[in-house]
Amino acid sequence: MLAPVHHIIGLTTIVRERLLPISGNVLARVQQKVTAGEVVAETRWAREHTLLDVARILGVSPAAADRLIKCKMDDQITAAAEVAVGRGLFPRSVRAPKDGRVVAVGGGQVLLEVGEAKMELRAGIPGTVVQIIPNRGVVIQTSGGLVQGVWGNGRIDAGLLVNLMEGPDTVLVPARVDVSLRGSIILGGMIRTVEALQALADLPARGLIASSIQPSLLSKAREMRFPILVTDGIGTLPMNSAAYKLLSTNAKREVALNAEAFDRYTGARPEVFIPLPISSEPPMPNEVEVFAPGLQVKMRRPPAMGIIGSIVSIKPGLTTLPSGLRAQAAEVKLENNETVIVPLVNMEVVG
Repeated sequence: MLAPVHHIIGLTTIVRERLLPISGNVLARVQQKVTAGEVVAETRWAREHTLLDVARILGVSPAAADRLIKCKMDDQITAAAEVAVGRGLFPRSVRAPKDGRVVAVGGGQVLLEVGEAKMELRAGIPGTVVQIIPNRGVVIQTSGGLVQGVWGNGRIDAGLLVNLMEGPDTVLVPARVDVSLRGSIILGGMIRTVEALQALADLPARGLIASSIQPSLLSKAREMRFPILVTDGIGTLPMNSAAYKLLSTNAKREVALNAEAFDRYTGARPEVFIPLPISSEPPMPNEVEVFAPGLQVKMRRPPAMGIIGSIVSIKPGLTTLPSGLRAQAAEVKLENNETVIVPLVNMEVVG
């Protein structure tokens, strides 16, 4: 059975495709060295559309309105500019409500794109641009440590990693946050209060790596201007031992934090990247694994959720579970030396 893979690797080579959601302008070039926060492509998009029904406003037929319209498709017009003028001694006029671009004209109507905004695509990781995807983005390659998470608030930044965790089950409290942490990425543990988030925002911090976060705080976390990555889940969960060991031993290093949202269809995950010096290019991680004895796995469901273990054996056929359900399962030795029978669907390979 194919296994989902959760990457927590001390040294690897990664390749990441960074794409605009719509066509735009690629700013980077092949072989360019980029930082995590560097803009590699940009585009413009309209936040809303406004339909001007010229025929109705002027009280004429659509065909007559088309002859009175003074703009054409792709024209840039300013607020209050005349779009059409009627006939007669006291002609009525139709004016643009906002600055915008004409995207369609016809049938006695004009469609405007208004509220244009600039969208910038950041690299997300420090590395080398190895490919340009015309009008859409880039492919970046780099080497170092990698820790993937399960939730992110969609922001990107980089900075010095500072460890405030005393162990995997540490809870971040506002009293631990002081001015010395300004501009750092905080390894913070469990987030249980809005005050803990606000304390980091007030510094401000450059980022937060949390083991878990209360569901009531998710909307607040999305509003934060710094990236927030959750390694293990929503609720009250300690950090898994593999992620805690790798991150805590790399404290005081520069790290890149790309807290993009998890997307099961593209495979994108929020992740922490730790640039490390290398003498030769390390191997790339496996994106697909098959459950087999000896593999390191992480539990995805209670009661052992988040605990790391090693597969001892794959049970033949279907195994009857305590719930009465029958499923493919494996015998797993957990890091606390307990041996349990776990359905394969409740595990993911760590590596």
